[in-house]
Amino acid sequence: MVRRFAAWLSVFDPRTQVPPSRLLEARHQRNKPYIYTDREFASLMTEAARLSSPKGLRAQTPVTLIGLLAATGLRPGEALALDARDVDLQSGLLHIRETKFGKSRFVPLHETTRVALAHYAERRDEVIRRRGTDAFLISERGTRLRHCTTRRTFAKMSCAIGLRVRAGGRRIGRGPRRHDFRHTFATRRLIEWYRTGLDVDRELPKLATYLGHVHVAYTYWYIQAVPELLHLATERCAARQGGGAR
Repeated sequence: MVRRFAAWLSVFDPRTQVPPSRLLEARHQRNKPYIYTDREFASLMTEAARLSSPKGLRAQTPVTLIGLLAATGLRPGEALALDARDVDLQSGLLHIRETKFGKSRFVPLHETTRVALAHYAERRDEVIRRRGTDAFLISERGTRLRHCTTRRTFAKMSCAIGLRVRAGGRRIGRGPRRHDFRHTFATRRLIEWYRTGLDVDRELPKLATYLGHVHVAYTYWYIQAVPELLHLATERCAARQGGGAR
């Protein structure tokens, strides 16, 4: 904006200095996070279960995907990239390989999530005995799920339950995204830590590692992005300052 104004002004005043391009590093503008409620989670799962198909996998796969994203905070791309070998259903571990920024990590699963994934894997192998992919989550044709397809299916389900405004034609409109499951997961954990009196500064690196952030500063963003979290953090800071004054 400054460069454009300076370029315009230089036409009238040749003494104006126009800053060179790329003088400052561009900053990515993050989307405002949407925090799902328990009722919205349940509505999405119910809507996904209603998807009809000859083999029944068209409903069970999105139900499993939504549950996995909500329970682990994985990036959608990480969930879709999981191969069967990456899901240890005995130990309850996910191996996330070479994802964003080239990082790999292990993600432990809650027992209920492990059981749900095991149930899906059993049903998947019954329905699709021969498939052309090593993916854990598959379509009814036995192929790996595509980002564009899952994004559009999620948008349609969101419209059906009122989370998104319906758009005309093939447009999917604007509203909560699959990535917001990750925001919700991180936000709920931080709120829980604040409310139970844990030292969030000490716990935050654990969450950053779990989420696969390259720097803990990316995890701190959730505090300023969510009003309730910012309020809790401010209260904790004020309490510490008050305690120090005494």
